[in-house]
Amino acid sequence: MKKVLVVEDDPNISQLIQIHLKDLGYQIQVSNNGRLGYELASSGLFDLIILDIMLPEMDGISICQKLRALDNFTPILMITAKSEEIDKVMGLESGADDYITKPFKIREFIARVKAIMRRQDQFVFLRNKNEDAVKFENLEIDEKRRKVLLNQKRIDLTPKEFDLLMLLARSPGRSYSRSELLELIWGYDFSGYEHTVNAHINRLRSKIEIDANNPNFILTTWGIGYRFNDEW
Repeated sequence: MKKVLVVEDDPNISQLIQIHLKDLGYQIQVSNNGRLGYELASSGLFDLIILDIMLPEMDGISICQKLRALDNFTPILMITAKSEEIDKVMGLESGADDYITKPFKIREFIARVKAIMRRQDQFVFLRNKNEDAVKFENLEIDEKRRKVLLNQKRIDLTPKEFDLLMLLARSPGRSYSRSELLELIWGYDFSGYEHTVNAHINRLRSKIEIDANNPNFILTTWGIGYRFNDEW
């Protein structure tokens, strides 16, 4: 049974979420306090964390950042009453997997939860099916440990940077459009948010390429998007 942690201080919303997720067969635990929610989330016992941004004692952005700093990569769906673009970007940049704004339609909410769970199951399948590590020249990517080595030196990546690198490296030569990368890494079509992909690619290149302006690993497919170099 999938276990879901709901960190939400609005009792009406948390109750609504509980009802519908229990109908899906999930086991639900609820916290209405940010600090307690963080303690529960850091246990690593959950398959999904549904996290409000505005919380007492500790806000959702801080919780997400602290979890990712602990290498806790439990999927996170952020919910908030705010609708400004900067809040969405902050949520995603802090390591959240998806984002939904209150008030939301329950069908959309359920669809996003199912999409996150489906992607997580796919990642587990691929991790079990494939070798844990892939290596290209002086770059080594260990998927199981979520560790990247360049010339035997560890490179620190954010969760999304790692997921993006792993996706591209698993299929060298395949070109992904920005919209495809948004769908696969962030979970759904972020219309108008292609700059998020560009920003992550630029940061990745600055970390793993000798010359980010003349990349050796992550290449641009002009008019389409990006691909991982397959000429080894």
